[in-house]
Amino acid sequence: MIIRSKAPLRLGLAGGGTDVSPYCDTYGGVVLNATVDLYAYCTIEPTDDGIVEFYAADRNERLTAPAGELPLEGKLPLHRGMYDRIVRDYRCGKPLSLRMTTYSDAPAGSGLGSSSTMVVAMLKAYMEWLNLPLGEYDMAALAYQVEREDLKLSGGKQDQYAATFGGFNYMEFYEQGRVIVNPLRIKNWIKNELESSLVLYYTGTSRDSAKIIDEQVRCQKDEKSMEGMHELKHQAALMKEAILKGDFDGFADCLRVGWEAKKKTSSVISNPKIDEMYRYVMENGGKAAKISGAGGGGFMMIVCDPKRRFELVEKLKKTDGCVMVTSFTERGTQAWTLY
Repeated sequence: MIIRSKAPLRLGLAGGGTDVSPYCDTYGGVVLNATVDLYAYCTIEPTDDGIVEFYAADRNERLTAPAGELPLEGKLPLHRGMYDRIVRDYRCGKPLSLRMTTYSDAPAGSGLGSSSTMVVAMLKAYMEWLNLPLGEYDMAALAYQVEREDLKLSGGKQDQYAATFGGFNYMEFYEQGRVIVNPLRIKNWIKNELESSLVLYYTGTSRDSAKIIDEQVRCQKDEKSMEGMHELKHQAALMKEAILKGDFDGFADCLRVGWEAKKKTSSVISNPKIDEMYRYVMENGGKAAKISGAGGGGFMMIVCDPKRRFELVEKLKKTDGCVMVTSFTERGTQAWTLY
């Protein structure tokens, strides 16, 4: 028997950062995001040799250990943390013997939520194998708990919910972990126009999102930072309306204003290299752009006139980074079994 799963990565369109405590606990956070056809993948092969073997193919990291509770310190902490939680909460401590192979279409630190999406993919594979009765909200909450509480990795909540639910979602985050996911019904012509306007550009620099978010949290006591956070939340609401109405100029305006607001929240969101690339994009056909995720590096999400996309892509190919054209996806995480 072989169990496989995949979970989609997401583009943080607006409001990212307002889903991080303590801001969302005090003011309520709002995030607009959409999943794309880039995935985190997981394969589980059950064994009976009393051994746990994890292999992260994209990182070329391997861990082999006796089946049983694993220490959270060391390489592949996401794999360890999810395994321990499954054994503890759903197996009454009875070990599982298995081989797990994982990889992602985007590198860690890409700004597309790849780490949290991998946690969701692993959880979905365990659910398929063990027939665990978890609904979407329960599943996303468990993935969040493993990453943020068990492993103590700083970050927000949007990634786990995006990977679980899939599609365009307007998410609300409140105190005591309360989350409301509002799926948006986007007309096909609007999705097609957005896809035709979108370019993903990998800056070639991954970053540690947890460290950036820690700095962002420290800055939340600063008046300028708080103004930026409030503006991020406001732009998420405006962007939702623009997308639903097919107001593409309004969408670009929200993206542009949101990026300026994001930079106010912490000095580490941008840097001279990112600022220079932003100027290059704007000079070669871009209408608006932002760094996806926590900032500091990873993917730049660019919006342009579809007539100029080819021209912009050709210009970007002359730089040190990597250009990707992607499509939106409607489905969240999926799993299947081969016998």
